Amino acid sequence: MCNQNFLSRKNQFLVFLKLCSSIKHLSQVHAQILISNLHQDSFLLTELVRFSSLSPYKNLSYTHTLLVNSLNSTPSTWNILIRGYASSDTPQKAIWVLKEMRKRGLQRNKLTYPFVLKACARGEALAEGRQVHGEIFKHGLDDDVYVENNLVHFYGCCKKIIDAKQVFDGMGERTVVSWNAVLSACVENFCIEDAIGYFDKMRNCGLDETTIVIMLSACAELGSLSFGRLLHLQVVERGLILNCQLGTALVDMYAKSGYVGYASRVFDRMEEKNVWTWSAMILGFAQHGFAKEALEIFVKMMKSSCIRPNYVTYLGVLCACSHSGLVDDGYRYFHEMEYVHGIKPMMVHYGAMVDALGRAGRLKDAYTFIMNMPIEPDPILWRTLLSACTIHNVNDTDGVSDRVRKRLLELEPRRSGNLVMVANMYAEAGMWDRAANVRKVMRDGRLKKMAGESCLELNGSIYQFFSGRRLFFNKLQSAI
Repeated sequence: MCNQNFLSRKNQFLVFLKLCSSIKHLSQVHAQILISNLHQDSFLLTELVRFSSLSPYKNLSYTHTLLVNSLNSTPSTWNILIRGYASSDTPQKAIWVLKEMRKRGLQRNKLTYPFVLKACARGEALAEGRQVHGEIFKHGLDDDVYVENNLVHFYGCCKKIIDAKQVFDGMGERTVVSWNAVLSACVENFCIEDAIGYFDKMRNCGLDETTIVIMLSACAELGSLSFGRLLHLQVVERGLILNCQLGTALVDMYAKSGYVGYASRVFDRMEEKNVWTWSAMILGFAQHGFAKEALEIFVKMMKSSCIRPNYVTYLGVLCACSHSGLVDDGYRYFHEMEYVHGIKPMMVHYGAMVDALGRAGRLKDAYTFIMNMPIEPDPILWRTLLSACTIHNVNDTDGVSDRVRKRLLELEPRRSGNLVMVANMYAEAGMWDRAANVRKVMRDGRLKKMAGESCLELNGSIYQFFSGRRLFFNKLQSAI
C-alpha cells in the first residue's frame, strides 16, 4: 500500500512537471517532492533538471544547485546541464560542469562531449577544446561519428581549418552532417576552393537543404552565378520547399552575384519571409545602386509585416541613403535605429553615415560625426573620409583633410594604400615636394601598393586578374 502511494505521488509530480510554465511553478513542485521524501528519485531529478536546463523558462543556476546537492545524480543529468550551458549566453560554464563530472568520478560518454565541444565552439575556447579532444581520444570515442562531427565544427569555429579538415579526412564513417560540417568550416574560413572540392566529392553521398544553403553562401562570396544556378537547379529537381532559410540564401547569392532581378523574383515567390530575407533584398538593392527600390522594400516591410528590422536591415537602408544622396533621411534612419528599435549602431553603420556625408561633400559634418562617436573610430572610417576629401576638398580649404590624414597615418603608418592616397592628394594640389617625400617614405620602407584585382566568370570558371599577372581556379569548373 505504501509503495502504491509513493508511485501515485511520483506519477502526480511527473504530470505537474510537464504542466510547468515557469521556474516558480517548478520550485513549487520541487518543494512538494522534498516534502514527500521523493527528492532522491533519479527519474524525478532528471525531469527537474530537464525543465530547468532546456525549457524556454530555463534557469541554469537552479539546475546547478539541484545537481550539486544531489546524492544520486547520473551522468545523463549532468549531460543535460552541459547541453543547457552550450546554448546559453555563458557557454564557458559547460567546461566547469565537465570538470565537476571528473571530480565526482562520473562517467563521460559520447553524449557528454558533443555539447562540451559546441560550448567551446561558441566561446571560441581553443585551448579547452583541444584538451577535450585529448580526453575524447583517451576514452576511445574518437571514432564516434557524432563526436567527430562536433570536432570538425569546433575547429572550424576556432578558425583552425587545417585541424577541421584533418579530423574530417580521418573519419571512418561520414554522414551528410559530417560533410556539411566541413563545408561550413571551409566557407566560414574563406577556403572556398576547398569547399567546392568537398562538395564535388560528396554529391554521390547525397545532399540536403543545409548543404545547398552552405554552398550558396560560398557562391555569394565567390560571385559565381553559374555555380549558384546549378545549386538552384538542385533545389528545383529535388523538390525542396522554398522556406525562409533556403529562399534567403538564394536571394543573397543572386544579389551578391550582381543579378538583383533574379534575387527579386525569388524574393517575390517566397510565401514566408523573415527579417534576414527582407534584409538580404534591401542590402542587395542598395549595394547595386537601386536605392529607391531598397527604401521602398524597407517601407513595405515596416507596413505590411510584423517583422522588426535588425542591424543588417538598417545597414542596407543607410547604404541606400548614401548612394542616393539622402543625407537627412540617413540621419533620421540612424536615429530611428537606435532610439525607436533599440539597435545599437555598429562600426559599419557609422561607416555608412560617414560615406553618405562624404559623398555629399559635407566633410566638416562627417568629421564632426566621427569625433562625436561613442566608440573609437577604426581606420576604415578615416580612410572613407580621406577618400571623400580627395574628391571634394583637394586643396584642404578648411583643414579637414590634414586632420584626417594625420589621424589615419597614426593608426596605420605602414599601410601602403593610405600613403598612395596621401601622395596623390598632394600631387592633385600641386604640392610636388610633399608628394615626392611620401613616395620616398614608401621606397625606404619597402612598401608597395596592393596590386589591382578583378574577377571574370567564363564557362563556369572564375578567373582572377592582378596587375601584371593572371590566376584562375580550376576546381570550380570540375564542380560545375
